[in-house]
Amino acid sequence: MQAWQVHENGEPSEVMRLQEVERPTPADGQVLLKVRAANINFPDVLMCRGHYQVRPPLPFTPGVEICGETEDGRRVIANPALPYGGFAEYAVADAAAVLPAPDSLDDAQAAALHIGYQTGWFGLHRRARLQAGETLLVHAAAGGVGSAAVQLGKAAGATVVGVVGGTEKAAVARELGCDVVIDRKSDDVVAAVKEATGGRGADVIYDPVGGEAYTQSAKAVAFEGRIVVVGFAGGTIPSPALNHALVKNYSILGLHWGLYNTKNPKLVQHCHEQLTELAARGAIRPLVSERVPLDGAAAAVQRVADGVTTGRVAVVPSLENGAAA
Repeated sequence: MQAWQVHENGEPSEVMRLQEVERPTPADGQVLLKVRAANINFPDVLMCRGHYQVRPPLPFTPGVEICGETEDGRRVIANPALPYGGFAEYAVADAAAVLPAPDSLDDAQAAALHIGYQTGWFGLHRRARLQAGETLLVHAAAGGVGSAAVQLGKAAGATVVGVVGGTEKAAVARELGCDVVIDRKSDDVVAAVKEATGGRGADVIYDPVGGEAYTQSAKAVAFEGRIVVVGFAGGTIPSPALNHALVKNYSILGLHWGLYNTKNPKLVQHCHEQLTELAARGAIRPLVSERVPLDGAAAAVQRVADGVTTGRVAVVPSLENGAAA
């Protein structure tokens, strides 16, 4: 079969190589899956660079989120068991963690429903306890993680303020349903949040960026507000001033969704049921901005690394080489 492999760490476009390799053999408790679509996530970028908390042995195939087909024809979503990731024609996954793909979504959309939406659901509902009528601020609102949080926030009855970088991404954020869109490249983010909330600030802030975005969050959070720290796509891990959290009376909440797979897997299943129901009634629908064939995966992962994509980019092995949709 064909699979992308990383033999050394570096930028995705430089270290990912498309090769002919043996089809993986599932270990005990695993299943072989034919890849129908593989969603590109920022952890794929970090693993190529050798900067992720999980470091699979070299060589490995990246791709942490797929919609696949079981040997008996069932359509499922899964996190492949590394080093046999999803940017390939076949992958393996732990059988206990495989979830049914929602009938209301196509393969690329189903692949995109998993990590980003699970992270959003746990962050907003389990950690921040977002309530209807509250104001939710989402950084990188047009990106893969942020777009999921925007849709989930709207579905929960919140007023959603989206922060983006550039006019193209601002248009995407509006289409996603943001009530207010702030362009960090031209607007004063903190002043704009205060203006949008009558000076009160945001009740919940969802931050997958870190760095300057976190600094803005601490200034824009409301009394008894909650900042959910999801990741550091901006490349800088902030050092929060805890005296500031004390004086302003807000909470800083960490979220590592992967821990729920080992600490409370039943909650992951419950979350998937909630997401499937929301998708079935059209309250959420993953924004798949691009579908690329298998031979376009490395270039697509690099675009995600460079921060120039919106929504999700999916690798679809059945697309003809050189085609895109």
